[in-house]
Amino acid sequence: MTRDAARLRARGSTSFGGFLRLVTHTDPVALVGITLSITLSIALDLSNAASGVESLLAGLMGITISLLVDSLARAERRFHLRTLLEGPPWLAQTTTELAGAIRDATERHAGTRVAVEAQRRYEQFRLEAEQLAYGRIIRRGDEDEDLAGATRTCLHRLDGLTNVMPRVSGELSWWRSEIGRRYWEANVEALQRGVQVTRVFVYANLTEELSALVEKQRAAGARVGLLPLGVVSPHLHVNLTLWDLSSCWEGRMTAHGEIGENQFSVNRTDVARLTRVFDLCASAATFQD
Repeated sequence: MTRDAARLRARGSTSFGGFLRLVTHTDPVALVGITLSITLSIALDLSNAASGVESLLAGLMGITISLLVDSLARAERRFHLRTLLEGPPWLAQTTTELAGAIRDATERHAGTRVAVEAQRRYEQFRLEAEQLAYGRIIRRGDEDEDLAGATRTCLHRLDGLTNVMPRVSGELSWWRSEIGRRYWEANVEALQRGVQVTRVFVYANLTEELSALVEKQRAAGARVGLLPLGVVSPHLHVNLTLWDLSSCWEGRMTAHGEIGENQFSVNRTDVARLTRVFDLCASAATFQD
């Protein structure tokens, strides 16, 4: 007897859950239409404005139209989804796997930190995907694969702007870091391939260390200019690199003057903006030509 009662409760719970899932996945317009159709049928019958059969037929007609609208909406969503998945072969498979994993995490572990983290990571992935759609790759400040990688594949021209300002870790700390050394090695390889490298250093103090770095880069074949702080507007104080006027990199700075975020972009608006910044600084800089 107890088992039968438990089965009935489980069956009732399952049926109710299935009903909720049906309601959740039904188009809101269809739900409103079905509700109005049932209401209209009952109102016609109670007010004697129509016979029972006519009231029933009116309600069924409204429900049929509502379900047809729901079917069309579902078909449109499926068509839109198929259109989105038409692309690289891996896109369809990974998209369904990703959606399934996020759904399982939120349903199986509802109300826990796992479900909250699943939503947060999915939202972060969405934001990153939107940036990729705009042609941008955003990475942490300690990740240099785009900066060095684009330099290694540069074909004709590399333009760079470096702001050398007093900071907690030292004015030329970035060039002494592992990232800076790898970047300069990629610059040397580019120069050996015949790439024209032009760099402008914006400085507050022309120290011996900065002078030595400038001479080192000039000796390697780079065209290096010097621009004292205050000559150009502060909004031009940007750390940037341009490759073949088709892609660019910008270092987003922290409050301590360190690169906290790397942004690589092939977006034409970004490339045009940083090209204007570099041209203004280069025109005001002093070169040894």
